[in-house]
Amino acid sequence: MKKMKIILLSTLFIALFAMNVKAHCKLEYPVGGESFKSGESITIKWKVTIAHNTDNWDLYFSSDNGANWETIKEDINVNTLSYSWTVPELNTNSAKIKIVQDNQGTDYNSVSDAFTIKTDSAPTGNKIKIPGTITGTDINLTLQNGEFEFFPGHKTATMGVNGPVLGPTLIVNKGDFLDIKVKNDLNERTTIHWHGMHVSSENDGGPHMIIEPGDTWNPKYEVKNRASTCWYHPHLDTHTDEHVSKGIAGFIIVKDDEEAGFDLPRTYGVDDIPLAVQTRSFDDNYQVEWDVNTDDVLIVNGTQNAYVDVPAQVVRFRLLDGSSQRVFNFGLEGNKDFYMIATDGGLVEKPVKLSRLPLSPGERAEILVDFTGMEGKTISLMSYASEFSNGIYGASSPGPMPGMQLNGYNPNPMNGADFKIIDFVVGQKTANPVTAIPAVLAGETPYSVNDVDDNRNITFRAKSPGMNQLNGDFYINGVSFDMDIINITIPLNNTEIWTIQNNTPIAHPFHLHDVGYYILDIDGNPPPAYAKGKKDTYLVPGRHSTMRIITKFKNFANDSIPYMYHCHMLKHEDGGMMGAFVVVDKSTATNELNSKEGLFLYPNPTRSMYVTVELQDKKERINAYSVIDESGRILSYHIVDKNEISNMYSIPVFNYEKGVYMLKVYSDNKIYSRKLVVE
Repeated sequence: MKKMKIILLSTLFIALFAMNVKAHCKLEYPVGGESFKSGESITIKWKVTIAHNTDNWDLYFSSDNGANWETIKEDINVNTLSYSWTVPELNTNSAKIKIVQDNQGTDYNSVSDAFTIKTDSAPTGNKIKIPGTITGTDINLTLQNGEFEFFPGHKTATMGVNGPVLGPTLIVNKGDFLDIKVKNDLNERTTIHWHGMHVSSENDGGPHMIIEPGDTWNPKYEVKNRASTCWYHPHLDTHTDEHVSKGIAGFIIVKDDEEAGFDLPRTYGVDDIPLAVQTRSFDDNYQVEWDVNTDDVLIVNGTQNAYVDVPAQVVRFRLLDGSSQRVFNFGLEGNKDFYMIATDGGLVEKPVKLSRLPLSPGERAEILVDFTGMEGKTISLMSYASEFSNGIYGASSPGPMPGMQLNGYNPNPMNGADFKIIDFVVGQKTANPVTAIPAVLAGETPYSVNDVDDNRNITFRAKSPGMNQLNGDFYINGVSFDMDIINITIPLNNTEIWTIQNNTPIAHPFHLHDVGYYILDIDGNPPPAYAKGKKDTYLVPGRHSTMRIITKFKNFANDSIPYMYHCHMLKHEDGGMMGAFVVVDKSTATNELNSKEGLFLYPNPTRSMYVTVELQDKKERINAYSVIDESGRILSYHIVDKNEISNMYSIPVFNYEKGVYMLKVYSDNKIYSRKLVVE
């Protein structure tokens, strides 16, 4: 036994000296994360951390993450701790340097993390298209079919706005009165929604504002938004994913005097650059697929393998996650810091220093990146999806456990992996560069919880529970979207808290039309720094997580045309994960026919599509209603879903002929009868 121990100890001693032992020297530059251009001269630096009788230094280079090494220089003098090296002519994101301390037969080494090398020739990849612009108040948009080469030599059938794919950026000013004409040349019906814009419901472009083939829709509205980045896209019931995936989308940039007072980049396409980041699925014939989970092609402004030229100064990027389902975890190569200056609803109080910024479908953010001193270099905007926990579309698994999968989701090189979004190729400064990040900006004051008029609960759940539930549709408050049903009725100028509970295994981005909102908390915790500004879309985590928001429904009321609230994963939205709400003006409930003890009914007489019933006692709840004609025939009887029961409800009357009807409203312990006049 003693002899065996001696043999084992001897073997261990020999093995220790035979291996390359680390940490007796340390590489100081490069350390990893840097980006160099081929032909550039850099100084490799290292230091001694544990002194030995070193004979010399050996320096090596790998272009493939350390799989293979080639010699830079061997037998460097023991007293030398640096070496001037010319970066080789190649393109790689997996370069490494290794310094070896040759110590009389025992080698100690230090290896850098991966860094990037790019050739000094024209950038690899494809230069992105910067969308054209439309300025002024008279705006003409044409929705059209077209063809576009996402893949060289292969034409893909597309839909676009004033072109084959995407649409022009609308640049407008707060206070402008817009006259927009949207002509539909698609040969099929659609809609256009102004996502993030605070407009009346008849101008909002939701599913009810259908543009028939050949028709022109003419919304007219005043721009009430602060300076912000919004966007427009189709919103046709059950066809939103198809029309967006085929290419209909565009930016809206709102300007105002407040934003103009800050020293920010604002030269469009030069130091103020819109980036629509989307994923797509294509079939074997290079045609767009929708209602699928096989989105393995990344495009930025319609361009694969994208790059954009930027000046060596502070540059503003307007980021949009325009994907149907995928969540991105934006960050710069090498974990370089950047600054978020605006959320969906506009500027925040001061720039937020970040290294990561998650955005879900429909979300926007404005960021500043300082490229000062980086002329001639290239740095990539990445998505660090490897950092996502499961239960997010974009993580390794879309469900909380590997066995809960989406059909077609894997394999996909973007799922749960870090990947490049776009390369920023840094060139010369402009004539009047912005060279500093502002210290302060100007956010809005959130609404006070002390001013709340009502609280509402919004609950997500799967239609078909079980291990395969991600492949089915989802409910909001136990129901699917119905074009003829108003799910929530809200008094004009109400300040409300909505509690959104996600009882599904996957995170859902919650979008609210008409007004932006402020996040009070997520699972009882304050929102992250990048979500403290005004939002209109935000990702609600799955597995019974809860997000509370506060907002005020101001300026616009229409009892006939609703706004929407919904999941902005377009596949889910098309599957019915959406609800409708109207904002009603209670001041119309003034005459004797409208108002009797205990109940308001307005407008009455009505020419609207809906009438609003409101019980004066807010604690009383409307459980059902019926409409009866003059002969006593019951025309409709509707039970209100338990998740939508309140003291207010909107009743559809658009199917009734002109005449006098009897409306019966069933509350917890009363039956109200009122005469209803349809004109």
